[in-house]
Amino acid sequence: MSEPNLSAFIWSVADLLRGDYKQSEYGKVILPFTVLRRLDCVLDATKPAVLAEKKLREKAGLNPDPFLLKKSGQHFFNTSPMDLKKLMGDQDNIGENLLDYVQGFSPAVRDIFERFEFHAQIDRLKKAGLLYLVTEKFANIDLHPRVVSNAQMGMVFEELIRKFAELSNETAGEHFTPREVIRLMVNLIFIEDDDALSKPGIVRHLYDPTAGTGGMLSVAEEHLAGLSHGGRLVMYGQELNPESYAICKADMLIKGQDVANIIFGNTLSADGHQGKHFDYMLSNPPFGVEWKKIEKEVRKEAEQSGFNGRFGPGLPRVSDGSLLFLLHLVSKMRPVKDGGSRFGIVLNGSPLFTGGAGSGESEIRRYMLENDLVEAIIGLPTDMFYNTGISTYVWIVSNRKPAQRKGKVQLIDASSFFQKMRKSLGSKRKELSREHIEDITCIFGNFKKLTRGGVPISRIFKNEDFGYRTITVERPERDAKGRPVLGTKGKGKDKPVADANLRDTENVPLSEDVEAYFQREVLPHAPDAWIDHEKTKVGYEIPFNRHFYVFKPPRALAEIDADLKGATDRILTMIGGLSK
Repeated sequence: MSEPNLSAFIWSVADLLRGDYKQSEYGKVILPFTVLRRLDCVLDATKPAVLAEKKLREKAGLNPDPFLLKKSGQHFFNTSPMDLKKLMGDQDNIGENLLDYVQGFSPAVRDIFERFEFHAQIDRLKKAGLLYLVTEKFANIDLHPRVVSNAQMGMVFEELIRKFAELSNETAGEHFTPREVIRLMVNLIFIEDDDALSKPGIVRHLYDPTAGTGGMLSVAEEHLAGLSHGGRLVMYGQELNPESYAICKADMLIKGQDVANIIFGNTLSADGHQGKHFDYMLSNPPFGVEWKKIEKEVRKEAEQSGFNGRFGPGLPRVSDGSLLFLLHLVSKMRPVKDGGSRFGIVLNGSPLFTGGAGSGESEIRRYMLENDLVEAIIGLPTDMFYNTGISTYVWIVSNRKPAQRKGKVQLIDASSFFQKMRKSLGSKRKELSREHIEDITCIFGNFKKLTRGGVPISRIFKNEDFGYRTITVERPERDAKGRPVLGTKGKGKDKPVADANLRDTENVPLSEDVEAYFQREVLPHAPDAWIDHEKTKVGYEIPFNRHFYVFKPPRALAEIDADLKGATDRILTMIGGLSK
């Protein structure tokens, strides 16, 4: 069954709920029942063997759990004699039997349904007289992996969450990222390692600190599976939203991953993988979301741990915490001596340029560039995400740059790489085709300056090209006769007193000598000026759009005049028609 048909079928359950549930509450029922049916189908073939094994091991006085895992062929099991179809045979006791069935799962699965608060929905559906009807709906749909692949199932969950988020006015984009964007990011972080990853038996570790429903982890695993004889990716993640966490955990269970690696909670205030480092990382943190709720914990770590913690380079303004996730990922990079790391993170435009020299944002950029961590930044088209139409950028970060990239940053303007969607999904009106993904991947891999049709697509810069010194230019305070006022004490004695009202600043590129710049740009206009070197600050910004700006000369005046005359003539004709 295709994803649209499957999600439409599951969505039809909403017809049963209408009236007893608000639209914004549909997900509280449909999501856990979808997960339950998926797990129900996965365990169907081995259920008799599991029940027989349980009876045998308990009779022998042994803990049956390790044996049941082996018999189930999965990383989970269910010891209830019930399944969804058998529940249909006892309509009067459907509530109690369904609760017993859920309790029959192994602990990791029970935790999933606790995050959904599924027991409360069972009680509510029972009181509304809907429990049997809803359960019957799901019992009659086949969600076995041979019918609905893991990739299809992930798409279904994401589509359902998007719809529920729209109905409840929540931010859908906080939960997941468009699959084609993930595929691009996966291509970019694995680009130089495909040969190594295809070797049998190789194991690598992948982490997403904003895991959502697990889309990034899943696409990365699909990529590795496509390399034939592939190695194995061990998945790690953390997620704050309980429903997204539950879906991610269920998906990882079915894929055979260790779900103990999927942590619930706020990554920034309570790092669930403290002390761990990873080969690869992917993240799409929420755009422009303030971190005031966790400010106390974050500032405490920054002050007490400094560079031994995650936030040593600096803290961004409280109104946007996306750069905190960037620093968090940097702290999770495997040391170079152990093989190093590469990661991709989606950010909006603000982290590129917000904040002047000395600000938290500038200091974070300074740390990233002076430590040669930024490989590339790719500008994506607008209208690519479900909850926002703003411009977004993929940062590729690594502490194991190949030789030709050392000391350099590649900027790629992929804003023209898109095709329009036949049907918009929220704010998402554009998508990357397979050809677009391959093209961007090749541009990144070739690491060369590229122009098409006179329009720059790829540019290469030195790290220091983004740096500058903010110098403070002072001019003297003058007395009534226009003479400079001199200081009377301290180190300012007999020196001109600076007039705060005339104070100005200038940004001097790091590549340029400050004194030469001052002589050329300032003194011709203010011969009495001087630099207060004690106030000089180093800053970094990445003016992405400026580097890809293409000047378009204005139209010829004759052409504009002709257009204006044509418009005037049409208006006069219309007015003449009205007067008849």
